[in-house]
Amino acid sequence: MGADIYFKTIQLMLAPAVMISACGLLLLGISNKYSSITNRLRILNEERRRHHNKMNSDKELDYFETTRLQSISSQLQQLLFRLKLVRNVILFYVLGLFLFIFTSLLIGIDIFLNTKITDYIALSTFILGLISVGIGLIYSLTETLKGYKILELEIKAE
Repeated sequence: MGADIYFKTIQLMLAPAVMISACGLLLLGISNKYSSITNRLRILNEERRRHHNKMNSDKELDYFETTRLQSISSQLQQLLFRLKLVRNVILFYVLGLFLFIFTSLLIGIDIFLNTKITDYIALSTFILGLISVGIGLIYSLTETLKGYKILELEIKAE
């Protein structure tokens, strides 16, 4: 094997490596969003619990508190749906990351095997990784739109 094959292999491995870095950045951003939504759910659930405890202690809720309780219930349902979307984004990004790492491994293995089948498997794995990240981006867009709707709901309720 000449030195050319090693240079070719390094060049082939760069595309998955760039995608690995890109997926890492996407995961970092979406993980922060996941944490924010989780914290918001916990805060709203605690507020709802306080209102329910007040109702259970035979105290009447005034109009503002009743409206707030209804708003919280609606927001909790929508935030939970939004959290599921973010979970799906993370799952598809992680799957894409795994596929890109596997692609790099296959390209490295192809140096020694040098068969068409490893070429096809590596290319297929890379394409599947791209599709996975693409699906994650669609979920991310859906989640962003849902987040806007939730904010609209909260502002209109107040």
